Amino acid sequence: MSLALYAHPFSSYCWKVLIALREKDLAFEYRNLEEPGAAEAMAARWPIGRMPVLVDGEQTVAESSIIIEHLDLRHPGARMIPADPEAALAVRFLDRFFDHYVMTPMQQPVAEKLRHGDRLDSVRAESGKALDKAYAWLDATLGERIWAAGDTFGLADCAGAPALFYADWVHPIPAERAQVRAYRERLLARPAVARVVDDARPYRSYFPLGAPDRD
Repeated sequence: MSLALYAHPFSSYCWKVLIALREKDLAFEYRNLEEPGAAEAMAARWPIGRMPVLVDGEQTVAESSIIIEHLDLRHPGARMIPADPEAALAVRFLDRFFDHYVMTPMQQPVAEKLRHGDRLDSVRAESGKALDKAYAWLDATLGERIWAAGDTFGLADCAGAPALFYADWVHPIPAERAQVRAYRERLLARPAVARVVDDARPYRSYFPLGAPDRD
């Protein structure tokens, strides 16, 4: 069954799915939305127009977490969500945590800068407060874990990698959050994550707040 992913190499939510596809070692057609006609083709399948979008044969699947669940259901390879219901619930919760409490506040000053930036200082301050809370909770929760939910890389880490990558650009993870900093380093060293980071390098000028000279 053929797979095609409509995505942009710099998009955090696209990273989630790209990491899962590569962790599962699945062949797919990468429809880079920078390519002529790709955005129009995606919109024809998903009129909402939000990326990423997966095409699996005749089926169109939207929303990054749902796409990853779909891949687990329909395709072989490393599982991103545990089969055990209790363990799966913990992984899904952490996926939501990264999307709502790290990714969302990270994106707020980015969105403000893309508008007019008149409120950038205040928006960035509020974003920083929210991220500090998230960093503190995650630091205490990680403990001795290797990955977000334990010893196995999965959906939560697919979400955690882009969320923490970009959040640390917007509001650096404090030195005292040593567990979070170490977890981010482990994520960036993971081959599937390292590849999305490298593939996105040509687009760093797109980052509205200015990409730091690191990572």
